[in-house]
Order: sequence, then C-alpha cells, then structure tokens
Amino acid sequence: SSETKFSLFLICMALSLLSHEISDICIGKPPLRCLSAAVATVADAIAALKSSDEPFLSVWSCNHDVTDDDDNNNNNNNKCDCECLGKICMADVICYISKFDNNVLSLSSAFDASVSVLLLPKSTVVHVESSCNLIEAIDLIIGGAQNLIVPIQTKSIAKRRREQKLLTRNAVVSLTATTTTTHRNSRQFCWITQEDIIRFLLDSISVFSPLPAISISDLGVVNSTHAILAVDYYSSAASAVSAISRAISDNISVAVVDGGCDLEDPRAALIGEISPMTLACCDETAAAAVATLSAGDLMTYIDGSGPPESLVRFVRNRLEEKSMVGLITLVDSLSGCSSSSDEESPAGRTRTSSSSFGRSVSSAARMARKSVAIVCNRKSSLMAVMIQAITQRVSYVWVTDEDGCLIGMVTFVDILKLFRGFLNDLE
Repeated sequence: SSETKFSLFLICMALSLLSHEISDICIGKPPLRCLSAAVATVADAIAALKSSDEPFLSVWSCNHDVTDDDDNNNNNNNKCDCECLGKICMADVICYISKFDNNVLSLSSAFDASVSVLLLPKSTVVHVESSCNLIEAIDLIIGGAQNLIVPIQTKSIAKRRREQKLLTRNAVVSLTATTTTTHRNSRQFCWITQEDIIRFLLDSISVFSPLPAISISDLGVVNSTHAILAVDYYSSAASAVSAISRAISDNISVAVVDGGCDLEDPRAALIGEISPMTLACCDETAAAAVATLSAGDLMTYIDGSGPPESLVRFVRNRLEEKSMVGLITLVDSLSGCSSSSDEESPAGRTRTSSSSFGRSVSSAARMARKSVAIVCNRKSSLMAVMIQAITQRVSYVWVTDEDGCLIGMVTFVDILKLFRGFLNDLE
C-alpha cells in the first residue's frame, strides 16, 4: 500500500541520517580561538573576548614545549595531549567580578587570577573524533554537553611536521599575548553546538514525521529536562548571580517575573529575561550594574540599545553610596578609554567600542542581545518552536499561557531527547 511504501521511505531516510558522522556538520567551521589555562589570566581572557567577533572562547590545557621527538624519547611519558577544559564568555567574567569583594580598593587581583577561575565546575565540552556518529553526538548533548570538540583534518602530515618547529617556538608566546587557533603538531579544532545539530536535523525533518506537526504540550517536551530559573522583577540583580551562573551551565536563561497573574494562581507573569548571551555582548562594567540595580532595571541596562544615561548615573551614584571603590575605578577607567583608543583598561585591552557599556561581537551574537523573551504557547507545534529558536539564535523558547503567565520552556535538549527516542524506536 502507499502507506507502507511511505513508511519504508521514512525508514530508509532515517537509516541514512543515522549513518552521518559529526564531520559532516563540521564543514566550513572555523578553527577555535584558544586560551591556555597554564598562562592566561582573567585580564587576558577579557582582552581576547573583546577582540573576538564571537561571544565564546575555549580554554585549553596544553604544553606546547613538548615535541614529537620528546614524546618518542620518553616512551610517551609526559605526552602532551591538548585538551579543551571548557569555554568562557563575558557573562562568566561579569558573574566572577560580581562575586568578588567589591569593597576592595582595586580589582587588580581579580584580573590577575588564572583564567581557569572563569570555568564552570563541571565542563560542558566533550572531545570527540571526527568519525563520531550523529547518534553518539546527540547522546552526548542529552547527557549535558553544550559543545563537542572535533579535530579539523585539513593539512597533510608532512606539512604539519614542516610547521612544527615554528609552532613550538612561537606557540607559548602567542598564547600568552592573545589566543591561538593552532595546537601541537599544527592541529586545529572546531566545536559543534546544540544549534548546529538542530539545524542539521531540520534538513531531514520529514524523517521525524508526525512529530514536527504535533503541539509541544501533547509531545510532553515542556520542562522535560531543565528546571526553570526565575527572579522577581523587583529583586536585586546581585541576588540573581547564582541563577545566571546556572543558566550559563545549562545553556538557558533566567526568567524575570512578576506576580499577579491571578491572586489564587502561584504562577507569575513573564516580564523578560536575563540572558547569558545578552550579558556576553556587554563588557565587564556590567558587573557594576549587577551590583547596584534590580533585576528589572538590569534588563534595561543590558538591552541591545544600550542603557539610558539616567540609569548609568544611577549606577554610579549607587556605587558611591555603597563605597564600591574597586568597581568605581573599573567603570571610570573604561569610560575614559572610550574617548581615547590609546588608553587601556585594567584588563589590559584597548577599547574599540565608542561606548563603555558594550563591545563588538558577531551579528549572530547581537541578535541575542535583547531582554525581550522569545515565547510561544502550549499549542505551538514542535516545528514552529524549532524555527522560532533557530531564527532568534537561542537554544530555548519560553512557554506562556494566554495571560502571559509563565508555564515553562522548551530547550534544544528537550527536542533532541524527543528525536533520540524516535530514532531509537526505528533502530
């Protein structure tokens, strides 16, 4: 029958999908910009982030002084294996400074600390070989990985060896001064994100029929993997720092809510969000806003259009009232840098932005610089939610009811978990 033929067709497409390797998704991916955990400081990380078009940098544990001959002579003892320890963004820096003792006269000790203090306690990156299949990659994402580190195979072994001496001589210096994209033996790596896999699956979305047309409520994907992180609109932004750190770890966002949907209803209205990606588009002076503003005012401060001058003055006045000398010095230093390209911030970086409250980032990152939450309702189809998230360059969509009360969220992990179960049934 036609239904049987169609079912067989979908099974064949699914088998074809299952045969893909992670290298198929890596095509065109640029090499990662990397910082060395051994030598880089928080100041180095800030400088590197501000000079990058991308919001994230990878942090690596590498000893580039070790050569192939050393490995052979030592029978692979002390062998150098470059390992990605994690990723960082400006949101990590802002949370770190916010947790620092703001009563100190100078934040220099905070900037001089190792870049490793910015890393999450549990790494969200996993190394895989380019031959890793799609199902294995999905399982790793479901298991908690945000990024899969994949070696880029672009150069011949002979060419790598010719470049080895130059690399060995210059690698540590380049890592100390800025970032590098090349590791020992001229190896380079890229990473695959949750969004990359979702985009790849969208090209074969018919394989998962009829799931894409079913509502997210009926599929049971709302709140299926993550707890909701929320703060009250009027609460202090400082009280939300731990939630923001958790949001970075879970690749989601913090909801800013206000009670009053219904006196007898414990749910709250979704006003907006504090997104790590939004914070990642700011500079380190946003830590001053976190230390002095309410959660609601922080949304306004970090919005893509920039903070109102009145709010900037309010932050400065609050810093003085609280005698937060370290943050005052930081804000003044960067504000002074905005009028001169020759001056450097305490983090050792020349300003490139005309404002001290933002920085240059990629267009994709700028799209995420907003405090307006991306929302859908329970009746939205899975396909609609996927397109909504992909279009807005976010890894989640908030779910609200007809009154704007927060119900929950749907994340890429929720969707991948659903697809994984579907493929498992086919297997």
